Amino acid sequence: MSTDSLLVRKDDLSATRLRSGDDERLADGQVRVRIEQFALTSNNITYAAFGEAMSYWQFFPSGEEGWGIIPVWGFATVSHSLHPGVAVGERLYGYFPMASAAELTPERLSPERFTDGAAHRSALPSVYNQYLRTRSDPLYTADTEPLQSLLRPLFLTSWLIDDFLDDNDFFGARPGVALLSSASSKTAYGTAFQLAQREGIEVVGLTSAANKAFCESLGCYHRVLAYEELDQVAADAPCVYVDFAGNGALRREIHTRFANLKHSASIGGTHVDQLAASGAGKNLPGPRATLFFAPAQVKKRSGDWGPQEFGQRMVRAWQAFVARVNEGPRPWLAVAHHRGTAAAQAAYAEVLAGRGDPRTGHVISMAR
Repeated sequence: MSTDSLLVRKDDLSATRLRSGDDERLADGQVRVRIEQFALTSNNITYAAFGEAMSYWQFFPSGEEGWGIIPVWGFATVSHSLHPGVAVGERLYGYFPMASAAELTPERLSPERFTDGAAHRSALPSVYNQYLRTRSDPLYTADTEPLQSLLRPLFLTSWLIDDFLDDNDFFGARPGVALLSSASSKTAYGTAFQLAQREGIEVVGLTSAANKAFCESLGCYHRVLAYEELDQVAADAPCVYVDFAGNGALRREIHTRFANLKHSASIGGTHVDQLAASGAGKNLPGPRATLFFAPAQVKKRSGDWGPQEFGQRMVRAWQAFVARVNEGPRPWLAVAHHRGTAAAQAAYAEVLAGRGDPRTGHVISMAR
């Protein structure tokens, strides 16, 4: 058998190529999985854009200088196993390479999950190294696999952003305004869905003029403004800024305009061609722009609540969100399925360029 992978130039995310190679022989204790579907969203572009700074390229090394493999979230089935605790045919949800297959080294097995114990992943955040066994996964339903691939990791980030802000009492901006850039992105409107349930917070979505009507139709923003309409928010309003766009010019405008900006969180980079340069937040007025790191909040809340309570709260929030996404005759998200390596490469180019309908989510299979 062979494995197909999509490689991306680390210094030019628009440069890609496909690679096919024979599967490596498994070592004792390893398993091989066939990756049957994965989501491709702006979140994956963020992984690439911050690949060096946040070590995302290290999860699935390409073995080729200058080229990386972007991590994705999705579902896979064990096709070969040399591990006594993992059976062929078992279905897993987790963090995979943008490829048709992967080798894992299961450790710390429980009925619910295991951890990939590969040496090169040992120092990386544990939340990305866990593989959930769908037969025991409380969030899993077979009929919603595409939505889980698309929304589950993004919504976990959304839920944690909301919890982080509430945990810190919005840094003194409650009552006040939460400004969310790239409001049409899935992580942004997942965050808005959560924030809208908080007392004393007006959730304002910032987006392009072309996506304004879509964001308004979601019903989770109190107001939606085009980027050029930022002056409609009072300059003295106590506020927090949650930056999903990574647009350096927009960040500077917000830091300059709002005298009572209490916190500035950087989440990702949907505007890859306008990403703020490394260190660009150091000389801005107001609070320093801080990269939000979801695993840190997972660790804190698991300590505060205990792992079981943490999981139960997450399940309840996820179920409420998915019900809203699927609600009514025109749901928030329509799934576009892509099959094959060429289709994967084309879909990646589309997502990187920011083209397409924001209601569409891309789910890909590179399997032959």
